[in-house]
This record gives sequence, C-alpha cells and structure tokens, in this order.
Amino acid sequence: MSYKHIVPLIVIGMLLAACGGAAPAATQAPAAAPAATQAPAAAASQIIVGLITKTETNPFFVKMKEGAQAKANELGAKLMTGAGAKDGDNEGQVTALENMVNAGAKGILITPSDTKAIVPSIQKARDKGVVVIALDTATEPQSAVDALFATNNFNAGLLIGQWAKAAMGSKKPVIATLDLQPGITVGAQRHNGFLQGYGLASKVDPNSSDLVTAPEVVCSQDTHGDQTEGQTAMENCLSKNPNINLVYTINEPAAFGAYTAIKAAGKDKDITIVSVDGGCRGVQGVVDGQIAATSQQYPLKMASMGVDALVKFAQTGAKPSGYTDTGVTLITDKPQAGVDSKDSKFGTENCWGTK
Repeated sequence: MSYKHIVPLIVIGMLLAACGGAAPAATQAPAAAPAATQAPAAAASQIIVGLITKTETNPFFVKMKEGAQAKANELGAKLMTGAGAKDGDNEGQVTALENMVNAGAKGILITPSDTKAIVPSIQKARDKGVVVIALDTATEPQSAVDALFATNNFNAGLLIGQWAKAAMGSKKPVIATLDLQPGITVGAQRHNGFLQGYGLASKVDPNSSDLVTAPEVVCSQDTHGDQTEGQTAMENCLSKNPNINLVYTINEPAAFGAYTAIKAAGKDKDITIVSVDGGCRGVQGVVDGQIAATSQQYPLKMASMGVDALVKFAQTGAKPSGYTDTGVTLITDKPQAGVDSKDSKFGTENCWGTK
C-alpha cells in the first residue's frame, strides 16, 4: 500500500477516537480481564478446603475454626470459612456450601445445623467431585457425607447421666432438660444418652433424632445451644416446677444461662447442672461450681483431622470414609465411684484439644 493511502486511514482513525470518547474504555475492558483471571491461575496449585460451622460465635466452633486454620497453614492449603447466622440456620449453610463449591474447594468440612435439610445440597457438592466430611454432628443419613469425625455424642450424654445418678444417690430426680431443637441428631443423642445413663430409659437407638422422655423429666425446653435462650428456658422450667433439682443442658452456653436463672431464684445450692462440651470456659464453670460435670470433646482435633484428610484427598485421590471417634472425657471435681472421670485440672489442660 502506498504512503498516500496510509495517511487518510490514520486521519480517519484519529477522528474516530476523538468522537467516540467512551469507545477506547469499552474496548480496553477485555484487556483487563486476563489480570482478573490470572489471580486464580496463580494460586491454582494451592489446595482450597472449606469449613462450615453452625455459628461463628459459639466458642466450640471458634476453636474448631482455629484448628482448621492451623492445619491448613501447616499444609499450605487455603481455608474458606462460613457459618449460619445461628444454630439451625440451614439456608446460611447452604449458601456457604455453594460458594465454596463455586470457588473450587476440593473438600468441605461441615457441622450440619439441620441434619436432614442440608443433605440435598451436600449431594450436589459430592456430584461435582467435592469430598464432604461432617464434623461433630452426623447427617441423616450418615452416608450423606463421605466421612464423619466426631465425638460419640450418645456416650457423652451417657457419661453425665451415669455421673448424675451416682451423685444424686437416693434423692428422687426432678429433671429439666434444656435441649437443642427438634430433629437434630446431636441434640437427641446427648439427651437420650443422658436419660439412659441415669437409668430412666433403656434400649435407646443411639442414632435416633427423636427425644425419649421419662416421668422424672418435668420440663423440656429448646435453647438452640444459646446462653440467653438457656436462661429463659430455665426461668420457664422453674416457673412450671420449682422443685427441679437436676438440669441437663445440650451445651455449656445453655448451662451458663440456666445457672444465671437458678442463682437469681436463689436455688444454686439445690440444683445440679450437667452438660456437654468441656470448653475452657465450661471447665472454669466446673471450677467455680456452676456446672457439676461436663463431657469434654475435642473440636480442634476434629477440624485438624478433617483438613488433613481433605488435603490428602486433593493430593492423592484417597477419599476418607466411615466414622472416626475423636474421643470424650467426663470432667468433674466430684468423682463418683464406678464412673470414669478426670478433674478440672486435666480439663483445663486439655480443653477442646491441642491438636
């Protein structure tokens, strides 16, 4: 092409650029796109794993998150986290699950709030090749996930039931149970284990999500494992029956709520509280005489083992499977004959596990 043909083309190009001020920005936008897509590509070698807890505020799940993050850092993996707004928030957990799958997570750890309702979302994730491990709380059915790392929650209840029976001696139990919410396996397992341990129920299915009861249970209230709800529930129970002398609580936040109500009623010397969790604050509650006995479990260990299993899957393709019992220990400063337990010193040194 001759020079005289090139010049008009250059001029035309300059005129178009001057008239279409927005045009260069529009045409340049795609040029910026590779930078945005390069970030994931640069991190493509880093394994992404997820952790979804029931809430972000319960100390139990705070410790679980710490364990997961520490193990992810150790293994060079990226940890994504999410939670429901409160215990029982299935929709919040579904959203977190979908976000993690879309972000490329190889595996996800979850403490299911609604053990049945979450199953379809878990199946969608597994259909896309994502490994899902339940922590602390089994799904219904348990086979809805690839594996379960958890305390034997029925045994946790059994231990505090056995202790309570021995501690109460010949005193007739008048019991309040401050439970989780209907239809959740972990809540039913602890509650049912407690009643069987006390000898008030027998041949209970340890995997049932239905609560058993007994004539000695004069009041049952749901607390969602929340301290404020625990206090309200205990106030309601004392109003219903002021002769209550034994209180089972789903966890230690509910136990502290119950203690607040009991103390305000001037009955803190007359009522025994037993619980489950064995967190550092809960063990201090044993020291202070607010909680008589608690079954200690180890969420940090659950999370650490879970992240390790997911990273191994991402690296080798080996899927975790089945149930892994992460242990439970009865903590009390009032040991009873025939009931295995450790004191609050042990409980403080091991509260929620160190690895």
